[in-house]
Amino acid sequence: MHPLNIPPEIAARVEARCGRAHPFEDLDPRRTAFVVIDLQVGFMDPAISHAYCPMAERIVPAVNRLATAVRETGGGVFWIQNTHDASCDETWTVMQRMATPAARARRVAAMSEGSPGHALWPALDVRAEDEKVLKRRFSAFIQGSSDLAARLRARGFDTVLIGGTVTNVCCESSARDAMMLDFRTVMVADCNAANSDAEHNASLAAFWNIFGDVMTTDHVIERLRAGAAGQRAA
Repeated sequence: MHPLNIPPEIAARVEARCGRAHPFEDLDPRRTAFVVIDLQVGFMDPAISHAYCPMAERIVPAVNRLATAVRETGGGVFWIQNTHDASCDETWTVMQRMATPAARARRVAAMSEGSPGHALWPALDVRAEDEKVLKRRFSAFIQGSSDLAARLRARGFDTVLIGGTVTNVCCESSARDAMMLDFRTVMVADCNAANSDAEHNASLAAFWNIFGDVMTTDHVIERLRAGAAGQRAA
């Protein structure tokens, strides 16, 4: 996994503004959802990938461990699948024009529903009680991408933990939009994967600086369990 290397002045700025370095570490596990972005074969198998991220496979154990903790403490797990369909060609033409015809063809082949690349990575611990969500933009929360926000609100979730790939594109885009739709949002550092340590840490630093929180898997699990213990004692 990527080493976490965020400049200390970022935490200092957050603490000065929020009164503490981790504004969302008081987690209510029953109102917390783990949103896992794009851990699909099409990003993780170099033989068929259109945008291979070597680090993505290495975060799978942490993702599975956090998903287990979220379920055990009363939260929900949502697996997000990047998806290409006809609407992308009609309503997101800028994206198509930014790629060569060959690159577009690789993306369509890897990300079309029902293709091998569209499937979730087989080592992920996906359970029957989890939800799967198709998204058609980098962000899972932006209008026209998916119904994720409505699903979260329908189940009473107001806090989202973000993991997946890649940190600085679909994960950060989703996290920023989640915050601006009024979800308490945490990017889980070692549950995110990018194409370089520098990109990963720059993304987390920018997000933590203004938009939300950044914590490790161990930190989040400790706070979930503390929240669950407090609820049992109440």
